[in-house]
Amino acid sequence: MTHGPAPQTVALRTRLKPGMEKTYEEVHAVIPQDLDAALRRAGVRSWRIWRDGLDLFHFVEVDDFEQMRAKLADDPADIAWQKRINELLDLDHSDVAHGLGLVWQLPAEA
Repeated sequence: MTHGPAPQTVALRTRLKPGMEKTYEEVHAVIPQDLDAALRRAGVRSWRIWRDGLDLFHFVEVDDFEQMRAKLADDPADIAWQKRINELLDLDHSDVAHGLGLVWQLPAEA
């Protein structure tokens, strides 16, 4: 089921601190229910993360990325999650503010 117009697709890159790979995956094994609910209320339809070594690549489908960020900024569930996750990330080598620029995509069939 969709929520109206097509979602925005946003790609993000974050980087783990060395040695935090296993911990990061363990933390993501179960997402807290209050965070799941907060993300959905903020318009997130899907969020997938791939890892290559220390590099994390996120693919987010969201109604409006900037609105999502604004809605989550004061949400207690997201604040607690960000505090925990940021302990694992190398924030000097992450780009979550604006996302990655799209270079190319296979066009949809007519």
